[in-house]
Amino acid sequence: MSLTVRQLNRTTLARQLLLQRERVDVIEAVRRVTALQAQEPVSPYIALWNRVEGFDPVDLDRAFSDRTLIKATLMRITLHAVVTDDYSPFQRGMVRTLRASRLNDRRFKATGLTVDDADELVPHLLRFAAEPRNRGEIEEMLEGVLREPPDKHVFWALRTFAPLLHAPTGGPWSFTVNSPSYQAAPLDDDWDDSQAGLQQLIWRYLEGFGPASAADFAQFALQRQAEIRPALQALGDRLVTIDGPGRKLLDVPGAEIADDDTPAPPRLLPMWDSVLLAYKDRSRVIPVEYRKTIIRRNGDVLPTVLVDGYVGGVWRPDDGGIEVTTFRRLTDEEWEVLAGEAARLVALLADREPMVYSRYRNWWDDMPYVERRVLPG
Repeated sequence: MSLTVRQLNRTTLARQLLLQRERVDVIEAVRRVTALQAQEPVSPYIALWNRVEGFDPVDLDRAFSDRTLIKATLMRITLHAVVTDDYSPFQRGMVRTLRASRLNDRRFKATGLTVDDADELVPHLLRFAAEPRNRGEIEEMLEGVLREPPDKHVFWALRTFAPLLHAPTGGPWSFTVNSPSYQAAPLDDDWDDSQAGLQQLIWRYLEGFGPASAADFAQFALQRQAEIRPALQALGDRLVTIDGPGRKLLDVPGAEIADDDTPAPPRLLPMWDSVLLAYKDRSRVIPVEYRKTIIRRNGDVLPTVLVDGYVGGVWRPDDGGIEVTTFRRLTDEEWEVLAGEAARLVALLADREPMVYSRYRNWWDDMPYVERRVLPG
């Protein structure tokens, strides 16, 4: 099989539930798409609104509250929402990278603690966090163990690689940005790094984001290809190889491949939507000429507009509606569909936080654009 550029785009959108909203519950939706990037509390809500027919934010509130979904630091060393059953293998597959990102950092080394010291603190932390704890409470506990006030980068390191979830703290989207609460995460018997965990993470990645290359997975997980090569070799014949546009791609057997003429309706994606970040070659969804506009130098990834399956602009709430800024001229039909999406998004946000992402509004000051309209709610 040989995929066209357009087939790869449509297959990616199909795996990510972006060709049509599916009649599934939020747990199945997250399972299908593998993981949702979640450092902005509202983003998983908007991500699922784009993907689930009849999405009710209360269902996501409940899933976080009863821990059928877990929010924790995982891929790309940032917060993701994942199904609880996936957390343990994902954490095992990521823990080597998570540890290295902090314990090899000069800020942790400047604390005067060793790697062994950090490891000895983890059991104390997990016992103490059997119930939700805030940062101040945890640092007070660490002071008792260390017999001196800990440098702020001690917990900064521990909270990244130790198996901790973010416990809901309330607010419009279950979590608050400035005062997170932490709790020990459910794990199987062996939570440290294992090839089995990495193999399962690769498999689940291909289910949700495939077909993809080893380099794509390395970008998704922020791991070196040399580290993932043994896991790929262990998977061996369980994976299939597909001729992609200009390169070989891996996939799970029997996964559906979309036709290149499959319609892709416009979508209003949240900041940091995973489909924009899960590949080294992001041109399958982001035209090369727009990449630096929507992915800023500091890592911010703006809320984007998908048109005909590709990023065609950005959006933000404005004056009771949604302001859409496009990088190319849209047809009247595309604007009409976007207006319907905007009205539904305004309704989703209205009861909770109408002006989401307001602290990122400065990015629009020098935004290049072809058209700009405020679509009413």
